Amino acid sequence: MNPKAINARKRSRRLAMQALYQLQISGDEPLDIEKQFKTQDEYKSADPEYFHELLFGIAKSIEELMASLAPFLDRKSEEVDPVEKSILLIGVYELKSRLDIPYRAILNEAINLAKKFGAEDGHKYINGILDKAAKAIRQQEIQAG
Repeated sequence: MNPKAINARKRSRRLAMQALYQLQISGDEPLDIEKQFKTQDEYKSADPEYFHELLFGIAKSIEELMASLAPFLDRKSEEVDPVEKSILLIGVYELKSRLDIPYRAILNEAINLAKKFGAEDGHKYINGILDKAAKAIRQQEIQAG
């Protein structure tokens, strides 16, 4: 993947995190949220197809994705900070659905989002949970090195 495409995908993740946050807080429909995000300047330099995949793929399977994370959480899912929950949802979605993306890249992207948008030590929390989830979900990839 070329650097321009990688940066567009990073922006898509950041926008998806914000959209998922909005989904949790407002309860708006994903289609309405997507329409709002399409008007933002940052959207123009993002990967719109990847943003759409993340927003709609995660929105339709939040319960299943949170169930995948539940064994690694130290609290009930409804007690997880909405920003961190959004990042965790993107991470676990990618671990499960995007086998074309190496698990280390997924963890790195999630940690960077948490450093920028999460609580002070939120990136450590994100790293711990997604690292354990990756070991369960991507066991073969991790063993292969």
